[in-house]
Amino acid sequence: MKHEKAQNILPKHVVEFIQQYIDGTYVYIPRKSENRKAWGELTGAKTDLKIRNQHIYKSFLKGDSISELSQRHHLTEQSIRRIIREEKKKG
Repeated sequence: MKHEKAQNILPKHVVEFIQQYIDGTYVYIPRKSENRKAWGELTGAKTDLKIRNQHIYKSFLKGDSISELSQRHHLTEQSIRRIIREEKKKG
Protein backbone atom coordinates (compact mmCIF):
# COMPACT_ATOMS: atom_id res chain seq x y z
CA MET A 1 0.00 0.00 0.00
CA LYS A 2 1.39 3.39 -0.98
CA HIS A 3 1.18 6.32 1.42
CA GLU A 4 0.31 9.74 0.07
CA LYS A 5 0.34 13.10 1.81
CA ALA A 6 -3.22 14.36 2.07
CA GLN A 7 -2.19 17.94 1.26
CA ASN A 8 -0.71 16.71 -2.04
CA ILE A 9 -3.89 15.04 -3.28
CA LEU A 10 -6.86 16.58 -1.49
CA PRO A 11 -8.20 20.12 -1.68
CA LYS A 12 -7.17 22.31 1.27
CA HIS A 13 -10.75 22.59 2.59
CA VAL A 14 -11.08 18.78 2.66
CA VAL A 15 -7.82 18.43 4.63
CA GLU A 16 -8.99 21.08 7.10
CA PHE A 17 -12.34 19.31 7.49
CA ILE A 18 -10.64 15.98 8.20
CA GLN A 19 -8.31 17.67 10.70
CA GLN A 20 -11.38 18.51 12.80
CA TYR A 21 -11.70 14.77 13.50
CA ILE A 22 -8.09 13.61 13.41
CA ASP A 23 -4.95 15.67 13.47
CA GLY A 24 -1.60 14.18 12.54
CA THR A 25 -2.79 10.57 12.46
CA TYR A 26 -2.58 8.02 9.69
CA VAL A 27 -5.93 7.08 8.18
CA TYR A 28 -6.66 4.21 5.83
CA ILE A 29 -9.27 4.99 3.19
CA PRO A 30 -10.65 1.71 1.82
CA ARG A 31 -11.36 1.08 -1.83
CA LYS A 32 -14.89 1.44 -3.09
CA SER A 33 -16.59 -1.94 -2.96
CA GLU A 34 -16.87 -2.10 -6.75
CA ASN A 35 -13.08 -1.64 -7.06
CA ARG A 36 -12.06 -4.33 -4.58
CA LYS A 37 -10.17 -7.36 -5.74
CA ALA A 38 -10.80 -10.81 -4.34
CA TRP A 39 -8.06 -12.50 -2.32
CA GLY A 40 -5.38 -13.93 -4.60
CA GLU A 41 -6.74 -12.22 -7.69
CA LEU A 42 -3.69 -10.05 -8.27
CA THR A 43 -1.01 -12.60 -7.37
CA GLY A 44 -2.50 -15.70 -8.94
CA ALA A 45 -2.47 -17.49 -5.58
CA LYS A 46 -6.14 -18.38 -5.91
CA THR A 47 -5.52 -20.08 -9.26
CA ASP A 48 -2.47 -21.90 -7.90
CA LEU A 49 -4.48 -23.31 -4.99
CA LYS A 50 -7.28 -24.38 -7.30
CA ILE A 51 -4.80 -26.32 -9.46
CA ARG A 52 -3.15 -27.83 -6.37
CA ASN A 53 -6.50 -28.95 -4.96
CA GLN A 54 -7.50 -30.55 -8.27
CA HIS A 55 -4.17 -32.37 -8.34
CA ILE A 56 -4.68 -33.62 -4.77
CA TYR A 57 -8.14 -34.94 -5.65
CA LYS A 58 -6.93 -36.69 -8.81
CA SER A 59 -4.05 -38.28 -6.88
CA PHE A 60 -6.52 -39.47 -4.24
CA LEU A 61 -8.74 -41.03 -6.91
CA LYS A 62 -5.69 -42.84 -8.33
CA GLY A 63 -5.09 -44.43 -4.94
CA ASP A 64 -2.74 -42.11 -3.04
CA SER A 65 -3.55 -42.19 0.68
CA ILE A 66 -4.52 -39.16 2.70
CA SER A 67 -1.34 -39.59 4.71
CA GLU A 68 0.83 -39.58 1.56
CA LEU A 69 -0.94 -36.50 0.20
CA SER A 70 -0.58 -34.75 3.55
CA GLN A 71 3.18 -35.29 3.59
CA ARG A 72 3.66 -34.47 -0.09
CA HIS A 73 1.78 -31.17 0.09
CA HIS A 74 2.78 -30.22 3.65
CA LEU A 75 -0.85 -30.05 4.78
CA THR A 76 -2.67 -31.67 7.67
CA GLU A 77 -4.70 -34.78 6.97
CA GLN A 78 -7.78 -32.78 7.96
CA SER A 79 -6.99 -30.22 5.23
CA ILE A 80 -6.53 -33.00 2.67
CA ARG A 81 -9.91 -34.48 3.63
CA ARG A 82 -11.55 -31.05 3.31
CA ILE A 83 -10.00 -30.52 -0.13
CA ILE A 84 -11.14 -33.97 -1.30
CA ARG A 85 -14.66 -33.34 0.01
CA GLU A 86 -14.86 -29.93 -1.73
CA GLU A 87 -13.49 -31.24 -5.02
CA LYS A 88 -15.89 -34.21 -4.92
CA LYS A 89 -18.84 -31.79 -4.56
CA LYS A 90 -17.72 -29.98 -7.72
CA GLY A 91 -18.07 -33.26 -9.57
